[in-house]
Amino acid sequence: MKRVLFGISCALVLASAPVFAAPSVNGSTGLINNPSSDVLREGEFSLGYYHLKDGGVGIFNTNILPKLEIGVAGFRYDDQDNENYVNAKFSILSESVMNPGLAVGIEDIANTHERSAYAVASKALPFGFRMHVGAGNGRFDGVFAGIEKTLNPISVVTGNNVFPATTLIAEYDGKHMNYGARMAIIPGLKLDAGWRDHDGYVGVSYTY
Repeated sequence: MKRVLFGISCALVLASAPVFAAPSVNGSTGLINNPSSDVLREGEFSLGYYHLKDGGVGIFNTNILPKLEIGVAGFRYDDQDNENYVNAKFSILSESVMNPGLAVGIEDIANTHERSAYAVASKALPFGFRMHVGAGNGRFDGVFAGIEKTLNPISVVTGNNVFPATTLIAEYDGKHMNYGARMAIIPGLKLDAGWRDHDGYVGVSYTY
């Protein structure tokens, strides 16, 4: 019985990471503003759109080589020049029950606004929690961190959805505290809403 319970716990811990992975507002797979150590699997792609107070951002990410995620985020503003970010992230170590995931990346490679390099570690914890800690230059301005709490993960694993599995997110992006929620409506489709940089946001993404 102990082995069975341990196996179920391990499965839930590992399942919580990829199931809830989605693009961040800045493009790379992650939380709200922060990237996580997650990268898309080879052959996968993700599309996303976030509506922000002063405009919106469209996102496309894909994985063309093992452990390497590349993507673009197109910011369209109401009262200022538009910006396009090219991002890349490489997974150095995949997350397991025993060790955290580790990735390095660069956002805004062309330095359209502010090129930012970073390293980040992510680790799923018991009871639906997951921690992310990283450091970078540029917009990160040093250390950044975030925590997630997944509610009702069984529905995602079994497909028995009574209420959409939801992840609550809190993060510090190097300058601000941000808060949000991410709901898994159907496999691959996520809805996001929350508070970032002192303003509200909503978003939708699809990973295939």
